[in-house]
Amino acid sequence: MRRSWWKVLSVILVAYAIIGGLLLPVPRQHIINETIRNLYFHVPMWFGMILLFTCAVVYAVKYLRSGNLEHDIYSAEFTKVGILFSILGMLTGMEWANYSWGEPWSNDPKQLGTAICMLIYFAYLILRSGMKDEEKRARLSSVYNIFAYALMIPLLWILPRMVDSLHPGNGGNPGFNSYDLDSNMRMVFYPAVIGWFLLGLWMTTLSIRLHLVNHKRDNDFHTTNK
Repeated sequence: MRRSWWKVLSVILVAYAIIGGLLLPVPRQHIINETIRNLYFHVPMWFGMILLFTCAVVYAVKYLRSGNLEHDIYSAEFTKVGILFSILGMLTGMEWANYSWGEPWSNDPKQLGTAICMLIYFAYLILRSGMKDEEKRARLSSVYNIFAYALMIPLLWILPRMVDSLHPGNGGNPGFNSYDLDSNMRMVFYPAVIGWFLLGLWMTTLSIRLHLVNHKRDNDFHTTNK
């Protein structure tokens, strides 16, 4: 139970975010109205994605320094769950945009930057799937992961801020602090960020354990048949 407390916390926080996000009062803002509730889902997905990709690049660097294939497995699984969160973040964002901007896709700079970032990480999956040699795959994908993370920073945070954007906080549009992100919303938003990230971390640990078991089984099989 001592090792599982954060899993229990994840379930509690996500359940609280869902229930509180749907039932607790929110500010009545022009245009976005009740769609502001999507803040509890869309934004935490992006935060979770960034944190998972950060964990992935840390283990990519660890692999390049140590050559330990377990570090490569950690890096790959963090990346995969991060990609899942990016897909969920994109879908919730498009749903929000459909009601706030009139269409799900408007070629907004942040939308375009995020789409390019996602394609870069999709290419990471293709790179790994196309290689059979474990060490070569681990080495190349670790280097690629580092470059993908380095590209994510300007694509998501720098380039979109240099041009007008429909997103809050860009192009003269006020950020959510100015949109009256009141105490009721903060009571749900911050727990939602923590809860969704912990859920992603839990998913990653399950996937890592499965791949480590398969990796050990394959190594034992090759050792037995030598």
